[in-house]
Amino acid sequence: MSIAKKSGLLIFLVLLFDQISKVYVKLHFSLGEQFEIFPWFKILFIENNGMAFGMEIIGKLFLTVFRILAVIGLAFYIRHLIKLNVKQGYILTISLVLAGAAGNIIDSLFYGILFSASNYMGPIATLLPHGGGYAGLFYGKVVDMLYFPLIKNAAGETLFFSPIFNVADSAISVAVGIILLFYRKELNESLDSKKKKDAEVNQ
Repeated sequence: MSIAKKSGLLIFLVLLFDQISKVYVKLHFSLGEQFEIFPWFKILFIENNGMAFGMEIIGKLFLTVFRILAVIGLAFYIRHLIKLNVKQGYILTISLVLAGAAGNIIDSLFYGILFSASNYMGPIATLLPHGGGYAGLFYGKVVDMLYFPLIKNAAGETLFFSPIFNVADSAISVAVGIILLFYRKELNESLDSKKKKDAEVNQ
């Protein structure tokens, strides 16, 4: 299997797992509802507005468009890496970043028109509700559900790890960690190569 096909398959699988988990939680949990798998691992449904610095509609729209442009840029970057014939592990790692970013973009783009609103204490959201979804295109909320309260104090408050995230976030975090540990050289070389190519094109 070519590296291009491996990259595409990895992106597809991450997106599939990410969206299946989000849709399931969205359609089966009330906002804030949780299910304990282990004392240190829970499914806790929250939604992230994805707004930057507390900005309202303009901020949300800007952030969604920025994410779309970032995914397009990553796609071209992966294509550039394949042409350079860099290590397959690095290409697959960048593919993880793209998959994670795309997974959250799907929420922002479509969830607002596909689902009714989720509420604390119910009712649970429905798919394709009569009268339309809870928001317009580009204004959907990102679904988060993975919660790992590993360390708590005597009062039961989580000291570590308090963020709640999703599969897409995990893909990005794992990929960044792999790059920092194993592929910093490949990152620098590929960026230098791209700069030289852009300079040649502009001459």
